[in-house]
Amino acid sequence: MQTPLLLGILLDTRAKLLCSAIILAICLAISPYLAAQTRVTTWHYQNSRNSVNATETRLTLANVNATTFGKLFSDPVDGFVVGHPLYLPAVSIPGQGTHNVVYLATMNDSVYAFDANTPGAPLWQTSLLTFSGPGATPVPASVPGCVATNRWTQIGVVSTPVINLANSTIYVVAETLENSRVVHRLHALNIATGAEQPGSPVAITAKYVLNGVTYTFMDRYQVNRPGLLLVNNHVYIAMGSPGCDTSARGWVLSYNANTLQQDGTFDVEPGGKFAAIWQKGAGLSADSTGHIYGETGEGTFVSKTNLAMSVFKLTQGTGVITLADWFTPFNWQLLNSNDLDLNDGVLVLPPQPGAHPNEAIGLGKQGTIYLLDRNNMGHICSSTCTTSNTQIIQELKTAVGGESGTPIFFNGKLYFTGGSTVSVFAMNNGLIVTPRTQSGFVATGGHAIITANGNSNAILWNLGQSGVLWAMDAKTLKVLYTSRQAPNGRDTVPPTAHFATPIVADGELFIGTQSTLEVYGLLP
Repeated sequence: MQTPLLLGILLDTRAKLLCSAIILAICLAISPYLAAQTRVTTWHYQNSRNSVNATETRLTLANVNATTFGKLFSDPVDGFVVGHPLYLPAVSIPGQGTHNVVYLATMNDSVYAFDANTPGAPLWQTSLLTFSGPGATPVPASVPGCVATNRWTQIGVVSTPVINLANSTIYVVAETLENSRVVHRLHALNIATGAEQPGSPVAITAKYVLNGVTYTFMDRYQVNRPGLLLVNNHVYIAMGSPGCDTSARGWVLSYNANTLQQDGTFDVEPGGKFAAIWQKGAGLSADSTGHIYGETGEGTFVSKTNLAMSVFKLTQGTGVITLADWFTPFNWQLLNSNDLDLNDGVLVLPPQPGAHPNEAIGLGKQGTIYLLDRNNMGHICSSTCTTSNTQIIQELKTAVGGESGTPIFFNGKLYFTGGSTVSVFAMNNGLIVTPRTQSGFVATGGHAIITANGNSNAILWNLGQSGVLWAMDAKTLKVLYTSRQAPNGRDTVPPTAHFATPIVADGELFIGTQSTLEVYGLLP
């Protein structure tokens, strides 16, 4: 009596196994779309610039190593990629179905959309030169000069674009040479087709009036290096010197995201020179109230008006951008004379316990950390401060290596990647706790990111200035992977633009190089 029952159980089990196998095969076939969940629409994930993707479920501490992780494929592009790629899952492309899409722009004034999971021709490609003046070309690097500083051969799209999901638009700033004249334009492209949206593009011009004097934006000597910022239906563009020209000044320009009409300008250094906002490509930052933050390089300082070597806070009004607050180190002249710019993105911290709930962190080439109260940034302590900036929450002198990238804040800790090591500081009650924890690994600067699944499987990623991609356990600082570990140069990163930055989403890492999009992930 038991045999038929056992046979039935066996057959039922085999049927379930077969069914499970079929379901698994189907799931594997469509897994890129089932697992896709992370949107990368702006520089380093969020407007706070905390550089953390906490929705990464595929890449773990166990599988990021040279055996199971590496380069998947490359797609060619027509020029240097300086800003980092952006990413959207499950985009419907007319006539081509649904794709996980990687977007990137080049110095040849081209914008690309690629399938993130499969190599091949772009889903679409738009040459912004088509929508420029007759005979337009990318700007030869010799026109503004500074070739030795930036190592660029031409200047087209420099910054990381930004995506507006509300109107399915990717915004890009392009630079062109037209009849010996340099022109900047803001382009708004449809994310599914690459077509220019109504009213796009618009030529960028700007004037700023201070004490009855009008200052004019000079295209030839300006470069949009920082990533674009989208907040409260405005696109913010930061400008600065191409690297060495004394005619440039720092600017912040605001455009309505729907109409592309200009809605305010701010000249960081009217009548002065330099004070570039370049931030090694890091985007301007914004807090939850919509205030805008950035850093400036060397130049002229005049209290309240000329803000070289400063961290600034701006407010958007009706048709105007105004200065809301600022901080300048007391020793700005020393920093200025030694080319020790404040040149990273401003990290806007989440609400903190203690006396200063709204904080931000500024950082520069020197490696000094400035912990600021966003409600009272401190201005300048020029008369009584001789050794430190006592008017701010906290200052840690040369606490991290020089040329560190924008700080990362994750799970109550701050990460810095300057100099020869990774430095980690805990935060307690709104203050930075010393001493720091250091890695024994050579970090070599650049803007790093962290991926995690919530608070677990936290991985620190960076592309050092030596061209080596690396991954590290964010908790123990143990190296998990470098692109030099795989045999036969399998994972070698091709030459990249200065301060190129990787970005990770849905189990894949994307890097723009001087001629390709490189895609890394779990090996087949």
